Amino acid sequence: MTATDRAVELVEIAAAAAADKLASDIIAYDVSEQLVITDAFLLCSASNDRQVRAIVDEIEEKLARAGAKPARTEGEREARWVLLDYIDIVVHVQHAEERVYYSLERLWKDCPVIPLPEPVGASGAHGSGDGGRR
Repeated sequence: MTATDRAVELVEIAAAAAADKLASDIIAYDVSEQLVITDAFLLCSASNDRQVRAIVDEIEEKLARAGAKPARTEGEREARWVLLDYIDIVVHVQHAEERVYYSLERLWKDCPVIPLPEPVGASGAHGSGDGGRR
């Protein structure tokens, strides 16, 4: 089983929204074969707490326009690691320090990467220059 078309669409919208707010190291994984609770994870980083909040706000706004509302949101108060659960996808917006420390990519490295549209996928959205792929 692979991520649904709707999940991929939501990932692309969320990734573009994150890129608009200069998120870095944007990457998406198809976790549908590993988890029954969601189809995809989107990970991105921000350099400070204010940027985490701005990225989260932009993602929520763009996904709302696409008819998606989060079923659950966690971590907004601290703005170090915000999790947005849209059922079909789960978005992780992490402060760069948390991203390095928790290294979610290490946990999901065996899952297929969902290609992101240009320019998000091309530059890692101002990140490491590896397209967000590790």
